[in-house]
Amino acid sequence: MKVKLLTAVLASALLATAPSVTLAQTRPAAATAQPSAAGRTVLDASTRIINALQTRRAEFRANPAALRSFIDGELSRGFDRDYAARLVLGVHGRGAADADVKLFADAMADNLMSRYGSALLDIQGRPSFRYKSEQPLPGNRGVKVSTELVRAGSEPTPVEYLMRNVDGQWKIFDVMIEGISYVQTFKNQFDAPLRQKSIKQVATELRSGSIQANAGPAAPRGK
Repeated sequence: MKVKLLTAVLASALLATAPSVTLAQTRPAAATAQPSAAGRTVLDASTRIINALQTRRAEFRANPAALRSFIDGELSRGFDRDYAARLVLGVHGRGAADADVKLFADAMADNLMSRYGSALLDIQGRPSFRYKSEQPLPGNRGVKVSTELVRAGSEPTPVEYLMRNVDGQWKIFDVMIEGISYVQTFKNQFDAPLRQKSIKQVATELRSGSIQANAGPAAPRGK
């Protein structure tokens, strides 16, 4: 389930502006503060994406290229993909050319969508995102927007978006589902390949499919 949730959130947000279906009923004003511009960006995006996935399901199933084009547009619109890629690369990305980082970011997104894209169309019912709270990130790096993914018959799933302001626009650079970080998951996964190969080589292997991006939780190093 976490694989499908992570893929859905990445596509919907992205991971920042996310899916489009009807927003869940918000809690009383006394319990929930009103979202800021960053929080509103998350809710609007989530709603837009979920709605499109539901209303265009038949079209997307028949035409995977249309689904990919839609997700690419959402990612470009609300997800700071290159910055997230630098965080995933970590020490391996220090001093790396922007072109190589972009190559890695695009290759990882392509690999994920080729493997998990169809899972976005398998979301049942009418899920929605409910705003909970916001708090500033350390070092004035941006804000963390806390939400819940609400689905009929299931307990709400905590989803947190880490966002930063880029030229006046709030963009997501990490998503945490039940405490599991998108950035940390892939940072753990790609550490070993990047110790042995260049960023460009790893990106090329991601493109070819010889290395697969695994959207499931990564085990901590050393375990």
